[in-house]
Amino acid sequence: MKEESSSFLKKRTKKLLDSGVRARDQKSSSFFQKTRPFVLAFLAAWPAHAHHSFAMFDQTKTVTIVGTVKEFHWVNPHVSLWVYTAPANGATPELWTIELTSPGNLTRAGWTRHSVSPGDKVSVSIAPLRDGTHGGGFKALTLIDTKQVLTSDFLEKPGLK
Repeated sequence: MKEESSSFLKKRTKKLLDSGVRARDQKSSSFFQKTRPFVLAFLAAWPAHAHHSFAMFDQTKTVTIVGTVKEFHWVNPHVSLWVYTAPANGATPELWTIELTSPGNLTRAGWTRHSVSPGDKVSVSIAPLRDGTHGGGFKALTLIDTKQVLTSDFLEKPGLK
């Protein structure tokens, strides 16, 4: 008798568990179907959320740094430039990080990915970071050897390819 009731309990438990799993799966499936458009909209908007403002730069000030280009990264969303300063009195050079606009905007302003290269001697005008760290938002760059001035100012140029 015990074996029969044990067998019955096992079958009944399995049946109840199976039906519970199916019901739970149907509920969660329904939940995901209802929330799917919201999740997709959120994921599509994420890149815009990741972008930042330029409030970190003090646009009321201009600092000019003179030094040697360490790196120049031509990538979206912003081109980046790293410059070692040439400090006075033989002090240790300081590394400054400069954020430019996008490669597309710089291309419209006449730049190419080869406009600046590591080792170039430059003078760069920037809007400094508000927190005082070594960095800023780009305003203009002069290649010291050629005296070429590069800015991020651009007007739409007809026929630009």
